[in-house]
Amino acid sequence: MSDAIGPSFKLPEAAAGAFAKPTILVIDDSEDLRFLMQSLLEDNYRVSLADGGAMGLRLAGARPAPDLIFLDIMMADVDGYAVCRQLKANLSTRDIPIIFMTAKNEDADEEFGLALGAVDYITKPPSPAIVLARLRTQLTIKAAADFLRDQNSFLMQEVEKRTREVSAIEDVTILAMASLAETRDSDTGNHIRRTQHYVKCLARKLSSHPRFSHFLNAYTIGLLFKSAPLHDIGKVGIPDRILLKPGKLTPEEFEIMKTHTTLGRDAIAHAEQMLGTEVPFLKIAKEIAYSHQEKWDGSGYPQGLQGGQIPIAARLMAVADVYDALISRRIYKAPMRHEEAVQIIRQTSGRHFDPDVVEAFLTVTDTFNAIALSYADSDADLLPKRSYLNAAGY
Repeated sequence: MSDAIGPSFKLPEAAAGAFAKPTILVIDDSEDLRFLMQSLLEDNYRVSLADGGAMGLRLAGARPAPDLIFLDIMMADVDGYAVCRQLKANLSTRDIPIIFMTAKNEDADEEFGLALGAVDYITKPPSPAIVLARLRTQLTIKAAADFLRDQNSFLMQEVEKRTREVSAIEDVTILAMASLAETRDSDTGNHIRRTQHYVKCLARKLSSHPRFSHFLNAYTIGLLFKSAPLHDIGKVGIPDRILLKPGKLTPEEFEIMKTHTTLGRDAIAHAEQMLGTEVPFLKIAKEIAYSHQEKWDGSGYPQGLQGGQIPIAARLMAVADVYDALISRRIYKAPMRHEEAVQIIRQTSGRHFDPDVVEAFLTVTDTFNAIALSYADSDADLLPKRSYLNAAGY
């Protein structure tokens, strides 16, 4: 038994590429067998030869990888079973078809080899016709598998690309709609952006709470963030004489103002009907638009919902919306200090707001204040809050 290694036959570089011959790696410590396989294959394939398991593993791991491996079992350095195990355990070589070619001819040997992941088993001395027929079959199967794998990879990339595009379209659509509502009320400024981040902050804080964890997972929190800007979309339908009135609204005017919740819900529902399917983020947007003015004690509007009847998304938005309204300048009022706004929300827990949501809010007030600073409408709005910036680490 010789340690000599036969030459490696490769196509000229000019012939490489789409029409290159498949590469066949033969791992066998028999010089005679290697010579036989080289003579048999070299007209139609590129042949790479290894005189033992260790060298075979090195050649199998090289690039470009062989298209198929003929593998002996009884070799002096590393037996073929061990080589097969290592090839199948390696991500870069596990898909290379392996055909055992060995003098071990017991059924149990063949069964064991196939169980390790080999695609075929040929006993020595090999019949040239059988070798070529089995080789062609396995290369055809591999080509089909490679094609499907490439197609799947391409399709997954396309799906990811389309998903990103759809998400971007959703974001732009929501912000465009919300900004349209905002143009009706110039005093609201960055209100929609602040409330987005307030809601996300509250949702994250409550995501491990036993009353909220079933709803507030990472996916839903993302939908909440997308949907929050649409909470006041219904104000588009409120007349300017009411929406922009600098003084207190009359009872009749307030009744008209209250319809912005229903107008918002109906506008979103109409958009969904035009799509012809229910859209998850629009479902949450409808809940927020319609119910964010409900109160925990049932005194809110438009339905007078009480306690747990109020959708979770709307309960979070209620705290975010009121906090921001309190600290923001409006045509009818000056901005309130952060501490005062926090105190009002604390005092109305259990009446206006879900007590558990308020409890979560009280642990993240510094973050709320930092968000307000980051999206302040003017330098004047920064003055009463700036002292909290460093404490919030925002």
